[in-house]
Amino acid sequence: MKQSLGLVSLVVRDYDEAIDFFVGKLGFRLVEDTPVPEQSKRWVVVSPPGATESRLLLARATTPDQETRIGGQTGGRVFLFLHTDDFWRDYAAYRASGVEFVREPRRESYGTVAVFLDLYGNMWDLLQPIESPPA
Repeated sequence: MKQSLGLVSLVVRDYDEAIDFFVGKLGFRLVEDTPVPEQSKRWVVVSPPGATESRLLLARATTPDQETRIGGQTGGRVFLFLHTDDFWRDYAAYRASGVEFVREPRRESYGTVAVFLDLYGNMWDLLQPIESPPA
C-alpha cells in the first residue's frame, strides 16, 4: 500500500498576492488556476520545484472566521517543512528575493535548517535533511 498527501490547504487573503509570493519569491510552479464561478472562488494549486506529490492549495478566506486563520494556522509553530537538495542555494535565493528569515541557518542532527515566514507570517522550515537509508 502507498499513500501520500496530495494537497495541503493554506488560507490566504488574496489569490494573486499568494501566487506572487509562492511563484515569484519561492520559485514554486503554478500547477493550476481555475475559476470556480458558482462559488466565487478559484482553484489555485502551487508546487515546489521538482516536487511530484506535494502541492499547496491556496484557499482564499471567504468568511470572517477564516480570515482570522490567515497567518496563524498552527498557533505560532512551524507550519510546513520545505525540503531542499541544496540548502545554501535556496537560502541565498530566498534572502535575495526578500523572504524574511526568523531563525538563522544551523546544523542539526537531522540536517541544515532555517525558519522563514511566508507573506502572511506562517513559519516554514527550509531544510536540507541528512540522507537516511531507504525504509
